[in-house]
Amino acid sequence: MNLVIDAGNTSNKLAVFRKNDLLFLTSSDTPGFHKAVKDVFSKFPDINHALVASVGSLTKRELNVLAIFCKVQLLTSVASVPFKNSYASPQTLGVDRIALATAAYFNYPNTNTLVIDAGTCITYDMVNDYGEYLGGAISPGLHMRYKSLHEHTASLPLLDPSPFMELIGNTTENSIHSGVINGICREIDGVITQYQSRFEHLTVILTGGDGQFLSNRLKNTIFANSNFLLEGLNYLLEYNKR
Repeated sequence: MNLVIDAGNTSNKLAVFRKNDLLFLTSSDTPGFHKAVKDVFSKFPDINHALVASVGSLTKRELNVLAIFCKVQLLTSVASVPFKNSYASPQTLGVDRIALATAAYFNYPNTNTLVIDAGTCITYDMVNDYGEYLGGAISPGLHMRYKSLHEHTASLPLLDPSPFMELIGNTTENSIHSGVINGICREIDGVITQYQSRFEHLTVILTGGDGQFLSNRLKNTIFANSNFLLEGLNYLLEYNKR
């Protein structure tokens, strides 16, 4: 039984897998990480391997707590991966993107697959039908765009994303919502269209914390999977047991 942990910029996701089946999923902030780990192991004492992908605030102290319960691996850019990595600077490739590429490789074999992760940043990651990771793109995420408008201007307010948004904003707040949400959706649709013109029969996966919010606003056909990164981590853990 495996425990995989996605330690992100704002929260930590903990998922328990038996082989490829997701049995349990929970999340915590960093101060609540110790309690979350203890709760997971009280429910699933048979966990014997854990893999941590950290792009956030987990420290060696948190990892040492986890190591009390089972064997722990920390995912790094030099990890053994199942796909051919053609990234020109593999040592700088984020562990989250490695996990997403792995999930694409195993879930969609011999398929041109574009994975879009809408989190703190929006990442685009391409695995072609030869099982080769080509790279992609990184752009500001939804909340980062709202925050940037507020912090880099004198008077624009800091807003949270609104589920109700008009194309033509008739107030400053509505104009911000229109600019941010329409802008991000047209960016994603435009990137998908560019990739479709280059790669035949392209499969597009949308994941990440803002994936669900954005999915119904996109024009292109996508598959939404909020657990795609966690699935990739579990595949990596199983792959590196060999």
